[in-house]
Amino acid sequence: MATTNDLKNGLVLNIDGQLWAVVEFQHVKPGKGPAFVRTKLKAVLSGKVVDKTFNAGVKVETANVDKRDMQYLYRDGDDWVFMDTQTYDQTHVSDDVVGDNARWMLEGQNAIVATHDASPLYVELPASVELMITYTEPGLQGDRSTGGTKPATLETGAEIQVPLFIENDTKVKVDTRDGSYLGRVNE
Repeated sequence: MATTNDLKNGLVLNIDGQLWAVVEFQHVKPGKGPAFVRTKLKAVLSGKVVDKTFNAGVKVETANVDKRDMQYLYRDGDDWVFMDTQTYDQTHVSDDVVGDNARWMLEGQNAIVATHDASPLYVELPASVELMITYTEPGLQGDRSTGGTKPATLETGAEIQVPLFIENDTKVKVDTRDGSYLGRVNE
């Protein structure tokens, strides 16, 4: 248990059986009336963001969320198997928890896996990953200028938009948050 005075960004609260991460908080002391804490909370599982106000000094239940660096090993049916890089323990994470991140994950890639009471909550990838283009239509001569894009399939099976000059078997950097092309990778 903690009080509203202990709130800080990133702290995870257990409110009515649901986990909420503190995104923003502000202690407010109006000239008239009691002090209060205005917060912006994000649901850990669904990502929904809500505003919630607490009276100052009220006790709130904190949740123990463990974030660990893990390496993605392989798929096992509907599960993704991750290995803790410190202890070498393996954790099975369901498709639902991995979600959209599956589009950017290759075997051997590192990620952060957050757990609460030994059950995985979410998988956090680095801001960008380097992936190989397996198929894209060839660009036409004269299409080397800036501006145009074309679809390209990555080695993970995901499809992104790339500039016209990108060819097959080119390694590119992709933003994991929105799937945008960030540039070629020189090897």
